[in-house]
Amino acid sequence: MTADRIEPPVIRKPLRPLASILKARATGANPDEIARENLRLRHEQSRDKLRLRAEGRLFLLGVCFFCAFTVIGVRMGHLAASEPSEPRAQASGASIIAQRADIVDRNGRVLATNLTTHSLYAQPPLMVEPQRVAAELARIFPDLDEARLVRDFTGKRKFIWIKKKLSPEQMQVVHDIGDPGLLFGPREMRLYPNGKLAAHVLGGASFGREGVHSAEVIGTAGIEKAYDAFLRDPGLGDSPLILSLDLTVQAAAEQVLYGGMKLMNAKGASSVLMDIHTGEIISMASLPDFDPNDRPRPLTTGDQSDSPLFNRAVQGVYELGSTFKIFTVAQALELGQVNPSTIIDTKGPLTWGRHRIRDFRYYGDELSVSDVIVKSSNIGTARIALGIGAKRQQEFLQTLGFFEPTQVELIEAPTGKPLLPKRWSDISTMTVSYGHGLSSSPLHLAAGYASLLNGGTRIRPTLLRQSGPQHGERVVSAATSEKARIMLRKVVKGGTASFGDVKGYAVGGKTGTADKPKASGGGYYKDKVIATFASIFPAHDPKYVLIVTLDEPVETSGPKPRRTAGWTAVPVAAEMIRRTAPLLGLRPVIEPTPDLKVIRASN
Repeated sequence: MTADRIEPPVIRKPLRPLASILKARATGANPDEIARENLRLRHEQSRDKLRLRAEGRLFLLGVCFFCAFTVIGVRMGHLAASEPSEPRAQASGASIIAQRADIVDRNGRVLATNLTTHSLYAQPPLMVEPQRVAAELARIFPDLDEARLVRDFTGKRKFIWIKKKLSPEQMQVVHDIGDPGLLFGPREMRLYPNGKLAAHVLGGASFGREGVHSAEVIGTAGIEKAYDAFLRDPGLGDSPLILSLDLTVQAAAEQVLYGGMKLMNAKGASSVLMDIHTGEIISMASLPDFDPNDRPRPLTTGDQSDSPLFNRAVQGVYELGSTFKIFTVAQALELGQVNPSTIIDTKGPLTWGRHRIRDFRYYGDELSVSDVIVKSSNIGTARIALGIGAKRQQEFLQTLGFFEPTQVELIEAPTGKPLLPKRWSDISTMTVSYGHGLSSSPLHLAAGYASLLNGGTRIRPTLLRQSGPQHGERVVSAATSEKARIMLRKVVKGGTASFGDVKGYAVGGKTGTADKPKASGGGYYKDKVIATFASIFPAHDPKYVLIVTLDEPVETSGPKPRRTAGWTAVPVAAEMIRRTAPLLGLRPVIEPTPDLKVIRASN
């Protein structure tokens, strides 16, 4: 049971109080005047209370208006003091990071950097004269379709990208059109200031996520894509990605290679110049090439190797011919089976089952091991390989890196996987010994020659600048490496690569001419070859290895067309060494002669 709520008593002053009435009657006053006066006082009290309440409300409302106008005034002042900007056409859930680190060569010269530019977009609802704007834009940009622009500008679309990148000149001409529906957005773009130079190494970049005021720059190929996360890391600050390339050497190599490709009527060409001790790639070229500032589209039909995007030095796997013979001889030397003077039976043809192995020309029934390399005898190399055996040959080539893609820092590197015999029989052992039946890239060959001839330690190619030599696992002994270098020097001094001798630089190397396999149906072309020259210089103290490969070359200065590497790839490589060796800091020197004796003469 709950108690009843007791309301507080309401005390109200009566209009006709009894005491006042009695006093008024005693003095002869009018009691009604007392009531009227009390009623007036009550009305005044109520009016004053309502007035105070209204004044409080007005004050509060005034304070609110003052605060609102103060905020608006401050905002208007801020906008007036800031730079004008276009309204955002779209919003993104996350901010776009446009920063991207530079790429420089080994000497700090810029290969790739960023450039602030503008994009062009349209907001059709804001346009005043859409037809005129479409006509003007089609005149400024011939690749735009005027009819389509008119449809877009007069349709229901509220936002249209017109151009993702504008030059300052184009921006000014568009600005002069004077239509409020044409708007510009600042953004960064990737710039390659050297144009086509080192295009296949750099690869290229494009836009990822895009907004009106910024765009995400991402790598699309080459080292730009391989190191995309590194280049986009905001924590790098101003630190660039330093490559092993030398810009001046790269320019000279590409110029010589292009001239050689045209002179030898070749379909394509590639070259790799690598430090024989550090594995640093000083230059890498592939022709035909492209401009990464305006990267072409990949081929959708046909042979991808015909595309200028195809990196022949890394992705192209070819039978590299007689350049492989030095590997066979070096392994036999290492195993103690032969020495440079060992006589090898070169009587031909060498018949093995239904297969016959022949030499390019008759060299005699017997040759020394050294002459097998100098004269490039297929029969002699095949006989040496039979003594080595298939298993040991595979193990040796695997040690040199011919069983896997190179680990160079390019996104395309995994596609350059060597093609091996399906069944490594005795005949495969013989053909692989002189560079047929196994296809690899020129970069594989460069790494193999560096590993064999630098003293015998494994080298892995790299596109990043190194602080010192690599110390890989041992491949052959230093003595075997030296013997191989001496043989390769003899090839240039009096063998198949005599056009490769560059005075003062003691070039050593081996030619390779391999028939080109048919794309379909099997077999080989009789009039198409891959010509290769693998060289080192200086041979007595090797510093660099250079590989030059020409696709389908034909030298036509004589009465008959000549396709062998000695006539095609070797002169190109010699000119490249002649041009680049001084740039590498190598001075011409007199080659030491082991048999030279100094006799003191007395008067």
